[in-house]
Amino acid sequence: MKKNDIVPLEITGMTNEGSGVGRYEGMAVFVPLTAVGDKIDCRIVKVNKSYCFGIVDSIVTPSQHRCEPGCEVFSKCGGCAFRHFTYEQECEIKLDFVRASFERIGKLSLLPDSILGAESISHYRNKAQYPVTMQDGRAVCGFYSRRSHRVVPFTDCDLQPEVFSEITQSVLDYVNDRSLSAYDEISGRGVLRHIYLRRGENTGEIMLCLVITSKSRAGDFKDLCEPLSERFSDIKSIVVNINPKQTNAILGKEYMTLFGSDTIDDIMCDRRITLSPASFYQVNTVQAQRLYKLAAEYADLRAGQILLDLYCGTGTIGLSVADKDTRLIGADIVPSSIENARRNALQNGFENAEFVCADAAKASEMFFERGERPGVIIADPARKGCDRKTLEYMAKMQPERIVMISCDHSTAARDIAILRDMGFVLTKAQAVDLFPRTAHVECISLLENRHIQ
Repeated sequence: MKKNDIVPLEITGMTNEGSGVGRYEGMAVFVPLTAVGDKIDCRIVKVNKSYCFGIVDSIVTPSQHRCEPGCEVFSKCGGCAFRHFTYEQECEIKLDFVRASFERIGKLSLLPDSILGAESISHYRNKAQYPVTMQDGRAVCGFYSRRSHRVVPFTDCDLQPEVFSEITQSVLDYVNDRSLSAYDEISGRGVLRHIYLRRGENTGEIMLCLVITSKSRAGDFKDLCEPLSERFSDIKSIVVNINPKQTNAILGKEYMTLFGSDTIDDIMCDRRITLSPASFYQVNTVQAQRLYKLAAEYADLRAGQILLDLYCGTGTIGLSVADKDTRLIGADIVPSSIENARRNALQNGFENAEFVCADAAKASEMFFERGERPGVIIADPARKGCDRKTLEYMAKMQPERIVMISCDHSTAARDIAILRDMGFVLTKAQAVDLFPRTAHVECISLLENRHIQ
């Protein structure tokens, strides 16, 4: 095959990134915006030695799972991957993703046999981060196109609360009325980089964070606060974040509060949770509560046991799993998360809780060296998973059970295999969909100590 060839193709699988996969004369062809069961004429756009990439030239026979995306920028925006087929099919594909990683990467004999699908697939996100750019002399914001930093102007995202679109448009109107400039990644010039919103699902409280390039420009946004907070009464906090660096990182290290509080509150699993801009908090509150309930069942925490919550964020998992008589210890590398976790423990009546600001490896080593022996360890790492040192000290503490919550099934499979070699047996696993219509899927696993069984 060569570039611009048009070949017949049937889509028989899906990649973790959301592209369809078919085979033509034995060669794998990856085609975005397709569904399993599609029969298409595929235009080849890039040829490698053992695989190639294509685009849809025409759909000859559509898959029975196809549906209308319901979004005018779906084919351009890089946010959603699966809006063009049914949610039932999406859940099946995501379960297959997790099972394939467990089997191929972890060589695990126990595979998840079900997925906890979401009750709602629209307006479920409690957080949005919109990059801002200049187009035709005006500031616009939206989402990055697939595999690029080109902004697709759009604020009315079906995954976000409707009020986010209204607030964002009000900010853009203010910026354009005052001829304030948006940040340019190439030159490093401009003022406003991102519009960042958080909302408490169960309290309705909203935080607006404006990411700007210079502390000296914070005053440009003071006149925004009063009219915006009057129009949107749920706004309890307006802050600016200062990020002067030419980097892909969204947030800098310094914050200034322009209006209201430094934080907002939400209710998670009947616990009041305080949130700062940089604190980790699951973006799908409703589905996270179902996940944490499952984590509590897996943990099966007994009276007198210590619960260790690694990568604890604002403490939401540990506080939802433990009761007020449990000794709870947690660790996270983000200082504001630890400040929030300590406050969250106190305001929920957890007097026997300790939270340490350190990375998971250093924290787990410290806990081991001082003689902590938790009955249950819960780990909820970022996509890169746990490093080996963390896993080694988790195993050295000899807990009865380890509950792994993973937002990347491939690193989850790797980490579970390592713990298996350290004496832990995988006894339960389930896929959990916290991000409907995107290609991301979480999983939760229970490992039990074979030396204690």
